[in-house]
Parts: sequence; C-alpha cells; structure tokens
Amino acid sequence: MDLGNFRYDTQFLIEGENLSKQAIQETIQAQFQGDCLLVVGDENLIKIHFHTNKPGDLLTYGSSIGEIFDIVVENMFRQAAGKKG
Repeated sequence: MDLGNFRYDTQFLIEGENLSKQAIQETIQAQFQGDCLLVVGDENLIKIHFHTNKPGDLLTYGSSIGEIFDIVVENMFRQAAGKKG
C-alpha cells in the first residue's frame, strides 16, 4: 500500500467568525506541503483534514484564525506497520 510522502493525518475543527472555506483552502495549499486536503463547514465552524509532515505548523495556522479543538493527529506510517498510530 502506497501511503505517499506525508506521514500525519491531521484533522481539527476551527471555530470563529467570518471564516472563509475558500481562503483557508487557498492558504493551506499555498503555504503547506501535503495532500488529501478537505475544508468543510461554514463561516462559524470549519473542519480541516490534511496529510502533512508538519502538523504543528498547520495547527498554528488554524489557531491564528480561530479556536481549534477536536484535534486528531495520526501517524499513518505507524498504522500501516501495524503499530498504534
């Protein structure tokens, strides 16, 4: 199974005001290396899903535009090796 080049499946919610799915998606695509980006929600609550090697940088960005919570960071390489992710 090919996992690609990005180790961490990073997911979290951002709560805020006047959040723009399009602006968030464009910023992540321009500033962060990764794949499998999903940005869903509305102007008050956004869910981010992204595979990256630097989840901390993504979380820092998220916290700069709102309150982040329900954070999940899983190591897909460990999971594929049968270890706890």
